[in-house]
Amino acid sequence: MRSQTRLPAAVAALLGLSALHPSPAGAQDVERGREVYEQWCSQCHGSEGDGQGPAAEYMIPRPRDFTTGLYQIRSTATGELPTDEDILRIINEGMPGTTMPGWEEELSGADREALVAYIKTFSQFFETLGAPEPLEFPGAPGASEERIAEGRLFYDSIQCFECHGAEGRGDGEASSTLQDDLGNPIRSADLWKAWTFNGGSTVEDIYQRLRTGLDGTPMPNFSDLIDAGFMTDDQLWNLAHYVRSLSPEETPTPEEVIVVGQVAPGELPGQLADERWGQAESFYVPLVGQIIENPRWFDPSVDGVWVQALHDGSEVAFRLTWHDRSRSPDPGWLEWQGWVLDAMAPREGENLEPAPRPDGITVQFPPTIPEGMDMPYFLMGDGSNPVYQWQWSSVPGTAVKAAARGLDIYEPLGAEGLTSEAAWEAGRWQLLLRRALVPADPASELQFEIGVPIPIAFFAWDGDNSEEGARGSVSSWYFIQLEEETPPSTYMAPLVAFLFTGGLGVLVVRRAQRRDREVQAAAAGIVLPPEPRPQMARNFGFAVGALWLLFALAAAGNSVGGWAAGQTDVGFWWAVITGFLTIAASVALIGTARHRYQGPRKS
Repeated sequence: MRSQTRLPAAVAALLGLSALHPSPAGAQDVERGREVYEQWCSQCHGSEGDGQGPAAEYMIPRPRDFTTGLYQIRSTATGELPTDEDILRIINEGMPGTTMPGWEEELSGADREALVAYIKTFSQFFETLGAPEPLEFPGAPGASEERIAEGRLFYDSIQCFECHGAEGRGDGEASSTLQDDLGNPIRSADLWKAWTFNGGSTVEDIYQRLRTGLDGTPMPNFSDLIDAGFMTDDQLWNLAHYVRSLSPEETPTPEEVIVVGQVAPGELPGQLADERWGQAESFYVPLVGQIIENPRWFDPSVDGVWVQALHDGSEVAFRLTWHDRSRSPDPGWLEWQGWVLDAMAPREGENLEPAPRPDGITVQFPPTIPEGMDMPYFLMGDGSNPVYQWQWSSVPGTAVKAAARGLDIYEPLGAEGLTSEAAWEAGRWQLLLRRALVPADPASELQFEIGVPIPIAFFAWDGDNSEEGARGSVSSWYFIQLEEETPPSTYMAPLVAFLFTGGLGVLVVRRAQRRDREVQAAAAGIVLPPEPRPQMARNFGFAVGALWLLFALAAAGNSVGGWAAGQTDVGFWWAVITGFLTIAASVALIGTARHRYQGPRKS
C-alpha cells in the first residue's frame, strides 16, 4: 500500500530545508519542465512518458515508464513513490550500467527541478497519494574481515546466488529467466563491477538497495527479513559490505599502453593457473557494442576484458579474463536469445532466430608494426589494409590465426605455433595465448619487437546473447609494449654521476673557501701567496657549472626514455638526478658569477 503521508511545505520552510525539499511546482515550472523533457528526454522515455521513445528499442534495460509510478532507485519503502530528491538524484547522476546519463553538468538547477515537476505529471499517483515519507538509514559500520565473512554467509542463506551466481558474477541459475514487470529481458547485476550498479557503488548505496529493493525488477527488498527477525539490520550491513568487497576499490581506468613484463628465459607461464601470472600487471580494456557496420548490435554482454602479458625474450604469453554469464552454447539460454532478438533493434542481418552459438574472443594486431599512427581500420581491417588475428571460440575450444580484410572476411592461417588454453567457471572466462616473438612465416604474421609500441584491439562474443559475426563487442586500438631488459649501466650511471659531480663540487667549494681566506687575510693585513693561474681559477666555476648543466640535460633524456619505455624506476631515479644536477649547475654558475663580477664577500 502506498503511503498517505505528506510533508507540508510550510514545515519544510520553517526547518530551512527548502533547498532539499522543493516547494510544490507551479504551472510555470511544469511548462518549463515539459520543454526540457521534450528536448532531452523524450527520445528514450517517449513524449507520453511511457518508456516507448524511438530510441527505446535499442536499449536493454528499457527506459523508465513514468506512467506506472514504479521507480527502482528510491529512499522509500517497496511500492512507495520516490521523493522529489530521489528523482532529482537520478537526473543529476544518471544510472550506471544503463543508457541513462547524468544531466547535472548539462542542465541548470532550475531546469532539473522543473523536470522533476513535469515527470511527476505522468503518473496520477503523485497527485492522489501525496508526498512519500523516506526511510531512515543508519550510518554504515566500518568494514572488517569478520563482517565480510558473515555477509557471505547471508548471501548464501537468503539465496542471492539464484540470480547473481555463487561468486556474484550474475550467472545464477535464474539469470536466463529474468524479466522486468513489463516483460522485457533484464540481467542480474554482476557484483564484481560496482561501477555499473544502478543506484551507486558505495556500501551505503548497496545497503539502501537491499532495504528498498528495485521496484519493477525481480530484485526484492530485504526489510521484511529484518522485520521477521531472520536477520538484523547490522547483518544486512554485513551483506552490503560483502557485495562491495567483490569489486575493486576504484573504477578501473583504461591505459593506452599495456606493458608486457619481462621474465627470465624459461620462466614464461605455460598454463592459466601458473603462479607466475601473479607478477604480471593487469590492464582493463573496455568493450562496446559494434554499432558502425551492419548488422549493428546495441546490446553487448561482454563490456570489458582484463589483459595480462609477459615475455621472456623469445616468446610472449597473454592471459585474458572476461565475465560471461554462461558457457555458450547452453540450451538453457535459448529462450533468453529469443527475448533479446525480439526486443532489440535494428533487426539487421541474417540468423535472427535463437540457435546454439559459441562464445568467442579475438585479439587483433596489424600484420606489421606500423610507423607512426598509420594503422589498419580497427573493425578487422579492409581490402587494402588487412589485420592479423588470433581467433578463439568455445567450440571447438582452441585458437587459430587468421588474416582479416573486413568484418567476417577471413583468410585462415592455421594454428601452428599458437598455444591456447581456456576455462570457464562461475561466470568468468580465462584464456591463455602464447606464441614465439618471431613467427615461422614473417611474411603473413606479425613479428613482435621488444621496446616498440605495437597496436592491439579486442573483439568478444557471448553466444547465448545471440552474438556472432558483426553482432558483438569491440574495442578501439590500444598498444602493447614488451619491456626491455635494463642493462646494469643504467643503474650504475646515477652512482657514477653522483661521485663525479660530488668531486667537482669539492673543488668548487675549496676554491670558494680560498677566496674567503684571502679576504679575511687582507682584512688582517696578511698577504697570502698568490694563487697560480688566476684566470683559470676564475673560469673553473663556469666550466663546472656548464658541465653539470650538460649532465642534467643528458639525465633528463634518460628519464624521459625510461618513462616512455615503461621503466618507471629508471625514469624516476633519472628525474631525481636531473633535479640535483640542475641545482648544482645553478649554484656553480651563479656563485662563480658573483665572485667574478661583484668581487669577494665582505667580512
